[in-house]
Amino acid sequence: MKVLLTGNLGYIGSVLSQKLIEKSYEVVGYDTDLYPDSWLYKVDIKYQQIRKDTRDCTIEDIKGIDAIIHLAALSNDPLGELNPQLTRDINFEATMRLANLAKLAGVKRFVYGSSQSMYGISNSDDELEEDNSNKNPLTEYAKTKWEAELELNKLADDKFIVTSFRPSTVFGASPKLRTDIVFNNLVACAYTTGKIEIKSDGSPWRPVVHIQDVANAFISGLEAPAELVQGQGFNVGIKNGNYTVRDLAEAAQRAVPGSELTFTREHGSDSRTYRVSFNKILTVLKDYYKPQWDLDMGGRELVDLFNQVNFTEKDFRGRKTVRLESIKYLLEQNKLNNNLCWTKKYNK
Repeated sequence: MKVLLTGNLGYIGSVLSQKLIEKSYEVVGYDTDLYPDSWLYKVDIKYQQIRKDTRDCTIEDIKGIDAIIHLAALSNDPLGELNPQLTRDINFEATMRLANLAKLAGVKRFVYGSSQSMYGISNSDDELEEDNSNKNPLTEYAKTKWEAELELNKLADDKFIVTSFRPSTVFGASPKLRTDIVFNNLVACAYTTGKIEIKSDGSPWRPVVHIQDVANAFISGLEAPAELVQGQGFNVGIKNGNYTVRDLAEAAQRAVPGSELTFTREHGSDSRTYRVSFNKILTVLKDYYKPQWDLDMGGRELVDLFNQVNFTEKDFRGRKTVRLESIKYLLEQNKLNNNLCWTKKYNK
């Protein structure tokens, strides 16, 4: 099967592409490469690479493709709020352009990288389910993810299988590591400073999932029978995969023995709390999605990576692993224009 993977040069994509190759898929990468200086270590890309913005996608780019895994997006709320209209152009309009061209070109499966942010802030102790829980997207990033899911499902038919995966907050090692996401941030902070400082009381809930398990979830969207995945959205996580911020901080402290953990409580009880149900993916896709990672395994893996690359506090706080800092730098250097397109005078 020939798979087009958008966002293949990102945090998840750089891991997922390797797993696809290991499973003997023919991979075509599609990425504008917004973070060229963010490699912690180099990976040989031994597959076809298209360096192009999804906003500029043409049907020629996807001829001969059997399936698409679409990850390319402005990837979190801070980036999304940088320019809400730009977020809509990239995360919604470009997604629908790609999907419509894919259907026209005869692509058989479209696997969409969605988000749990569509649930918004939960006022309930109940775990949020894919189909029965209210959607309350609060940011432009969350709104575009939810709207894209709805519109993509309208394209689905017996020749075009559409599936959406909503990962929990991802953690774990990647050659394009991000430290602007919660557990990676806590472990990196402990490793580089010896301290973990939590500004809330540690009580808010956060669902998290390891990057290897997320990659396997996307692959399950290619491999599971159509009747199990057609038009479906799946929360991606593990059994008992909801953790309090305190749980995450204590796991980070275990990963870096001797690090100091403090709760300043200056923000009180953080209102951004939610718990998500993973029953659907763990039952419907039980033969195709088999998560294997937990927090302590992921924490040890991150520390091993930091040792391997001589990870520093500058790496932790700077543009190498913080996506918004990278974008700001490229804008300041006039390497990107205000539409986040590469300027003509800058040749990557």
